[in-house]
Amino acid sequence: MSASFFALLDDIAVLARAAAASIDDVVAGAAKASAKAAGVVIDDAAVSPQYVQGLTPKRELPVVWKITRGSLINKAIIIVGIMVLSAVAPWIFPWLLLAGGTYLAYEGAEKVWHWITPKRHEAPGVEQVVERTSTDEKQMVSSAVRTDLVLSIEIMLISLANIEATSWGIRLATLIVVGLLMTVAVYGTVALLIRMDDVGFWLIKKPARWAQGIGTGLVRAMPWVFRGLTVVGALAMLWVGGHILLVNLAEVGVTAPYGLVSSIVGAVRAPGVVTWLLDSGLSAVFGLAWGAVVMAVLAVIARLRYRKPVARA
Repeated sequence: MSASFFALLDDIAVLARAAAASIDDVVAGAAKASAKAAGVVIDDAAVSPQYVQGLTPKRELPVVWKITRGSLINKAIIIVGIMVLSAVAPWIFPWLLLAGGTYLAYEGAEKVWHWITPKRHEAPGVEQVVERTSTDEKQMVSSAVRTDLVLSIEIMLISLANIEATSWGIRLATLIVVGLLMTVAVYGTVALLIRMDDVGFWLIKKPARWAQGIGTGLVRAMPWVFRGLTVVGALAMLWVGGHILLVNLAEVGVTAPYGLVSSIVGAVRAPGVVTWLLDSGLSAVFGLAWGAVVMAVLAVIARLRYRKPVARA
């Protein structure tokens, strides 16, 4: 009886060590995959605050929560889908990434176009805050969740490509950990940013001068922070989208764009940071050009589709 008991303990110890090793593999894989997908995460965190601009403060956090919940649902569906596809049709991943990269490039190019074209019927420097209806909020949340869907697909596909484990279970667990970490990181940051001005006003009411100074600085800085995030979001869309397009065009046989960028970066004798900036800049330029072409094609299609019929005499 005692021998059987100690044999059972030994089996439990072996299982515990195997479970610990699996957890280590999941954590290590999640860390590496998260690092590789960091560019898309920066994009997501920079883009998301725009969806709560114009809301009254009491509705900001509820809307962020609705978007967060939609993002978690997106990632759950995506993880199931890509795990199935990785088993039955792994060849489709480059094409999915090309579609996602095209969307990011188009969104980034569209933002750049809005920057360089004059805005009419809008007073400069004035941001209106109005009481949105429930329908308005639903539309904002739907738009945010759609954008998150594309970015989440990119994050999950990039993460899957950088998971070295061959075990199906560890790959699935790693993707789940990455999805949860990314969602908490992005929307937790968004929630903190949109409430930072409230922290500033709270500090201003304190008797200590240093607290008042910090509070005043926070309140004055937040509009500039959000403007900066808008710029960073657009640039990240172009950079990430362009890089995804370059890499996956090469994967499907169109190697010339990626080869040109690689040859330019390889010809520059400079520190690693400089070459990274050059590679990112060239990726952004390629993303802008690709997005501009997509915008032009969509504009032509829209004009043909809604062209008024010519009246006949």
